[in-house]
Amino acid sequence: MTWQTHPVTPDRFEDFADVVNRTRRERHCWCLSHRLPAKEIDALGDGDREQAMRRLCEREHPPGVVTYCDDVPVGWCSIGPRAEITLLTRSRLIRPVDELPVWSIICVVVRPGNRRQGVTTRMLTDAVDYAAAQGAPAVEAYPVDPEGRMDLTMAFVGTRAMFEKVGFEVVGTTDAVASRMPRLVMRRTLT
Repeated sequence: MTWQTHPVTPDRFEDFADVVNRTRRERHCWCLSHRLPAKEIDALGDGDREQAMRRLCEREHPPGVVTYCDDVPVGWCSIGPRAEITLLTRSRLIRPVDELPVWSIICVVVRPGNRRQGVTTRMLTDAVDYAAAQGAPAVEAYPVDPEGRMDLTMAFVGTRAMFEKVGFEVVGTTDAVASRMPRLVMRRTLT
């Protein structure tokens, strides 16, 4: 298997869409909920959500990375400077641990048919490497720590074990919950 991970720039948008919204349903997730205020998302009309995400891909820091296995897009990781992620900058539930200008991972998706093949580990490793190459001093994630099996409807937030596997450590907790499970603050320091 040959692995590659690339930022979601405009020329890679279709690959991103193939992972998160293969059938291009307008009301399906376009991974905007953390990057745009809810009122702004609600005001978007048919086709506008996709266009809003396309515009985010034109920024200096695209909204994440796509992982490929043998040139097929198989995973999406939303990662970027915390200061550029609207929901986190306004959140009273997921507050900064300190003043370090971290990058944050807020969503992880593996394309159906590609799960349980090592995609997540490879994608997270490459996403952290990408952040490091962009000058990030550390990367944070806000996963849940479920007892037993995880509710797959919340799988996008990730689990503690998933992040520990690639070198993240628990540095705190949040006041946010996902499916009645507390969310952690996990960090991997890069510098």
